[in-house]
Formats: sequence, structure tokens, C-alpha cells
Amino acid sequence: MKIAMWSGPRNLSTAMMYSFGNRTDCAVVDEPFYAAYLALSGLDHPLRAEILTSQPQDPKTVAASLVGINPDDKSHYYQKHMTHHMIPGVPRDWMRDVVNVFLIRHPARVAASYAIKRENPSLEDLGFRQQSELYDLVESWGQTPIVIDSHDIRDNPKAMIEKLCNAIGLQFEDNMLSWPEGGHKDDGAWAPHWYGSVWNSSGFAGAEGPLPTLSKDLDAVVQQALPHYEKMQANKL
Repeated sequence: MKIAMWSGPRNLSTAMMYSFGNRTDCAVVDEPFYAAYLALSGLDHPLRAEILTSQPQDPKTVAASLVGINPDDKSHYYQKHMTHHMIPGVPRDWMRDVVNVFLIRHPARVAASYAIKRENPSLEDLGFRQQSELYDLVESWGQTPIVIDSHDIRDNPKAMIEKLCNAIGLQFEDNMLSWPEGGHKDDGAWAPHWYGSVWNSSGFAGAEGPLPTLSKDLDAVVQQALPHYEKMQANKL
């Protein structure tokens, strides 16, 4: 089985990769289109040079690898994807051959967390519009998109990871609820900038508190993102 997990940044996505990566039967890949996205867009992100040299920059090469033979001869292949990487020039047809799952989080929490690492995020940076677009695309193919909210995972990891496994037809394993501290061998080159807290973890963080108070500028971005989030939230596990 090939599982494409679609989320924006700051959305429990790395913890979810670690969860699946701790299975004995599952290979993982971390944001495989990141270098292609930077090469096509010309954007300046933290550790840009390191990212560009760490991955193939040709998106067609990346796409072919995602539906080819699973790495390490594993039965399952979990792919952590950022929705904002799917810009014009990045293929999407390969998505027909994987199980597509959408990992969502309230935009206020995403914006507050992202702004700590990279100032003044735009709607495009946070990926909600692109996530909604990909959701519609998968639905247009006759698939039923699977949606899971990171808030619910943190509130009850065992129940929600079990629900997710059932939804995709995968046997749940208890070792998906924890992982070794210090990161994963397949972490991307950008991990030193973004993954500090999850490197120090050995399981999912506890339940989230109230929504954060945001600046006027950040709140404006959140208001743009909310309709996309709410559309998918209505269909979550």
C-alpha cells in the first residue's frame, strides 16, 4: 500500500511520519517534492541550498518514485507531502495510484506555529487553498478522500490512529503511538530548522489548549484559510 498524507506545515505531519515509520512493515519519505518546488518557484526557504542538493529537482522523477517499488522492500510506503509544493509543473496523475489522506489543523494554530519559524506567512505558505484543491481533485476521480484532524489525534492518539488505519485498510500496531527520540533516518535536509520539538519527543504531544491570539495580519490570513479547513473538517474521521 502507498499512502500519500497531504498537509500544510506545522500540522503534526512529522509526528505522523514518525508514527508510520515506527511500523516494521512501512517505509517513509519526507516531503519528496520540496527540492522540485524550490527549483520551480525560485523561493528562498531556510536551508534552501541543502534541500536542492538532497533530492531530485525533476518533479517527474519524484512522481515516478512514489508509485514505483517501495523502498527497503517494505509492504507499505508512507509519503509525507506538503500541499503547497504542488505548484504548476508538478504532476498529479500519480495520485490516482495511492491512498490519499488529508491531515488538517485549525488555521489559527498553524499560522501561530509557522510564524515562529518563518515570519509573515501568506495563505499560499500555509497550504490550505492547495489542500482543498487536491481534496476536490481526488474526489473528482471517484475516490472518497480520507480526512483526519491533528487536534483529534493529539486528544486521543490511539483511537484516532486506529480509525485512520481502519479507513485505509491497514492493521493498527501499538508501536505507531511512540518512536525513538532524536529523529528518523529519512528526515529531510530541512529538519534541523523545523523539527526541533519533535526530535525531542517520543510520542504525540498532549491535547491542545484554546486557540491562540493572533496579530491582525495573521488573523487576516486565518480568515482566508478557514473556509478551506471547514470544508474538509465536515468530512473528517
